[in-house]
Amino acid sequence: MIADKALVLLSGGQDSTTCLFWAKANFKEVVAVGFDYGQRHKNELDAAKNIALVANVPYQVMALPLLNEITDNSLTNKEIPVETVTCDNVLPNTFVEGRNLLFLSYAAIVAKGKGISHLVAGMGQTDYSGYPDCRDVFVKSINVTLNLAMDYQFIIHTPLMFKNKAETWAMADELSVLDIIRNATITCYNAIPAEGCGECPACKLRNEGLAIYLNNK
Repeated sequence: MIADKALVLLSGGQDSTTCLFWAKANFKEVVAVGFDYGQRHKNELDAAKNIALVANVPYQVMALPLLNEITDNSLTNKEIPVETVTCDNVLPNTFVEGRNLLFLSYAAIVAKGKGISHLVAGMGQTDYSGYPDCRDVFVKSINVTLNLAMDYQFIIHTPLMFKNKAETWAMADELSVLDIIRNATITCYNAIPAEGCGECPACKLRNEGLAIYLNNK
């Protein structure tokens, strides 16, 4: 049975766009929100707007300007080069402290105002850059916290949580949006569309996953 309404956190990247179309297949009505937090790859939001138009989904961008003032990372400070190699047990310099915590909190406020209980987000812990706020334990924790804080029964869906990047590409293909995900999204930390720069961690994960999927298809 297809549920009623869902709100999708849509950045314009591979994962969130895949989740947008997953939500369209699983909910009768879908709306989406994105966040401008001073990210160096801000044109991902333009990509998200275009994707939302294609998907016929209302899209709202919320400004979080304080985030880039109180954190020190390569995604909000262009003077810090994006790391192309990461070390085990050390958070990469692309990690934005508190980002998903804030995103989900603001998304929940918007959702409650619209009478929406279901939130859909693209976090995943199988192929990821070591971000602690992409883990399933974090999502389950904030789900409980939001329910308690707002006295409202949210359900946070993370369709990609246990999928690697090749499996994420497979889902896009199953949803008949492989070409859209491949050509219209911006995952690259250096703001280059589609296959991106090929050097940053996000591009490497994305492109290696696509190659694996296409080779095994």
